[in-house]
Amino acid sequence: MYVGTLSFDILLGDVRSLKEKRSVVRPIVAELQRKFAVSAAEVDHMDLYRRAVIGLAVVSGDAGHLTDVLDRCERLVAGRPEVELLSVRRRFHGDDD
Repeated sequence: MYVGTLSFDILLGDVRSLKEKRSVVRPIVAELQRKFAVSAAEVDHMDLYRRAVIGLAVVSGDAGHLTDVLDRCERLVAGRPEVELLSVRRRFHGDDD
């Protein structure tokens, strides 16, 4: 069994309230969940208007499949025009850990 996690630190565009922030972050989280069957949520900076951290986790029996899903999730978030991806943290846990 392999477990992979990603943590995206993102800067939001012209956002002036937490309500506007939610209207940007929620669709990203929902799309990650829908397209890739991952567990995803906003996990940090919940009280800041223009910053967010989105975390996700994937479990797979195949390391190659896991890497592919994580790569596609990263490309999806990086390609969103309404956010600037500041950093990505990737963790990979296998049977040997």
